[in-house]
Amino acid sequence: MSDLAKLGPQIAEEGQRCDAENRYVGANIAALRDHGFLGLAVPAELGGGGLSRVELANMLRELAHYCGATALVMAMHTHTVAAAAWRWRYQKAPTDGLLKRVAAERLQLLSSGGSDWLPGSGTAKKVEGGYKVNGLKVFASGAPSANIFMTGAVEQTAEGPTALQFGVPMNASGVSIVETWDTLGMRGTASHSVKLANVFVADAAIAARRPAGVWHPSFHLISMVAFPLIYAVYTGVAEAARDIAVAAAAKRTQPETIDAVGQLDTELAATQIAHRSMIETMEQAQPGPETTNKVFQHRALVARGAVKTVELALVAAGGAGFFKSMRLERAFRDVQGARYHPLTDGQQQKLAGRMALGLPIDG
Repeated sequence: MSDLAKLGPQIAEEGQRCDAENRYVGANIAALRDHGFLGLAVPAELGGGGLSRVELANMLRELAHYCGATALVMAMHTHTVAAAAWRWRYQKAPTDGLLKRVAAERLQLLSSGGSDWLPGSGTAKKVEGGYKVNGLKVFASGAPSANIFMTGAVEQTAEGPTALQFGVPMNASGVSIVETWDTLGMRGTASHSVKLANVFVADAAIAARRPAGVWHPSFHLISMVAFPLIYAVYTGVAEAARDIAVAAAAKRTQPETIDAVGQLDTELAATQIAHRSMIETMEQAQPGPETTNKVFQHRALVARGAVKTVELALVAAGGAGFFKSMRLERAFRDVQGARYHPLTDGQQQKLAGRMALGLPIDG
């Protein structure tokens, strides 16, 4: 993207400063907002950029070459918009109002991530006209600049725990940011916790209801759309580390250096192939257990390959890679985040095993 090529150097510089000072990449997100990036996943018919999911993944990979933290914040917003766009286009869901607002007002959506995976978190108590919601949501990447928090809470009903999904404005009464984000890598994402204290959510704002703790069609859709976009970021971090290492290794031609670069490129190729499979699945498949299993199998391969690629980049670069100025140290820290998104290794292996054995995936 031409705008990204122009913005890239300043995004890289600001990202480096934010990492060193442990502060949010807010200036980068503001620049991307000003250039219309927040609306890229909105269909053109609704006023957005109309990018395909493949184009969105390519954008996030490229952005990660400049700054992994900025790319991850954008991925968390983008996948939420892309899922709403998929529902509008293929399920005739009434998400067009939100999508039009994202494009016209350049809104940033905030995901509550792992806090609202299958079991859900927080409580929703029925009151007149809606619910009072309480909870603490972790890993909310991009919280300081976000406009709408896409989250959920669990209501105790006669049928059992029921997870409610909804969006609340970040400036709503009872919504606050708890600054918890002090981490090894991805320091610039400001993935703080968001506290909901007696937040009123109107009945009309409840977008979906599902049984808590079990797989639901909405989570098969999230799995299909979100994770290929999120793992585009880690693929991009690995690619950038490879380029830095190869440039450093080009000054040396010893046999062991050549072998190290060959091993590095081979591991990166495996990472890229696995991520390409995630993208192809996202484009060609329908949401469901088989698609979810394939996405998460390849998510595990991308995570493993991206981490290993950056480790090999340090080997290929030699002693120079130990210096922060080469930026491999930051790539090594940032890529560790690939370990922590759903489904983590144990969860993924359980799903794959149950699918292979023909067992119900809830169990």
